[in-house]
Amino acid sequence: MEQAEILLKEIENRRTSFKTDSYPMSIGELANLYASKEITIRPAYQRLFRWSQGQKVKLIESILLGIPIPSIFVFQDPSGKWELVDGLQRVSTIFQFLGILEGAERLQLNGTKYLPSLDGYFWESKAEGELEVPDAIKLSFKRSKLNFTIILSESDKRAKFEVFQRLNTGGSNASNQEIRNNVMLMLNEPIYKWFFELSEFQPFQNSISLSERLYFEQYHMELLLRYIALVYFPYNHKKDVGDYLDDVNESILTEASFPFEQVGNDFKKTFEALNNLLDEKSFKKFDGSDFKGKFLESAFETVAVGLGTNIGIYNFPEDNEILLEKIKNLYVQETYNIYAGSGSNAKTRIPRLVPFAKDFFRK
Repeated sequence: MEQAEILLKEIENRRTSFKTDSYPMSIGELANLYASKEITIRPAYQRLFRWSQGQKVKLIESILLGIPIPSIFVFQDPSGKWELVDGLQRVSTIFQFLGILEGAERLQLNGTKYLPSLDGYFWESKAEGELEVPDAIKLSFKRSKLNFTIILSESDKRAKFEVFQRLNTGGSNASNQEIRNNVMLMLNEPIYKWFFELSEFQPFQNSISLSERLYFEQYHMELLLRYIALVYFPYNHKKDVGDYLDDVNESILTEASFPFEQVGNDFKKTFEALNNLLDEKSFKKFDGSDFKGKFLESAFETVAVGLGTNIGIYNFPEDNEILLEKIKNLYVQETYNIYAGSGSNAKTRIPRLVPFAKDFFRK
């Protein structure tokens, strides 16, 4: 079979994996679905709902002015209920404005460029002096139509998170790790909870000592995934690191044989040791007298991965001095300094540093 025929066959086979339908629905109908629990927004998804006040008000303004908004994607389960796949911010903003979003305060509008008189309005007045949206505007808003793309239940089981990842990759509103977190939630929420609990492990948090912005962007979750990936999975140097982490994320979520308990225990031993020894200096450069400067991703990939691979042969606190000397000596090693320099990138750095680290941290 010629390559072109093979390609056509691959396209034909994969096309059958995605069965979708399109459906316009009014906001009033959508609100009724939510009230009757026929559309699901998982609570864990709502924790990732982080649109600014300005973004929320702009969406409401767009609906009021009849400006089209992008299609919302839902997955329809065998019972006919919908699970939100893409459009969390849009749907949550609408429900928050209507005052029906569970766990959220009511949305008070600001004046906008085109509708300055929106300033101060709530959907419904609940206290003296509050401005309530006029009935005519309420009716118009509730009758406004949204376009839904429905991923039908007979689609391939991976369809819903494949769609989500492709829609969001490259966007500015979510980091790559936030997208992976959502994929975890869609495919296997217990595994997401396992990841989340490990990422909250205090010795790990102490040793990486990240800024509030990086935590907000879920960089600590990416570092956790990076640690697991580099300790337990071979790195394919032909792929970008982001694609490699996506593949590892999928493997962890789908491979029944993945040793969660052992991985979790070794992770905790590794970061307890580093936290007890160096605390927030664990991944800062040793200058001959002290560990100084900012968190170094290359140091994390070397120290955490090297120690994590060999954690079973160390005994702490007896081996504290051995480990401390190894970490200090790391920063005068030629291999480390060549490949961890400011001009390096992860795709070229990792294939050289990780094998070196696993050997260097052998006791």
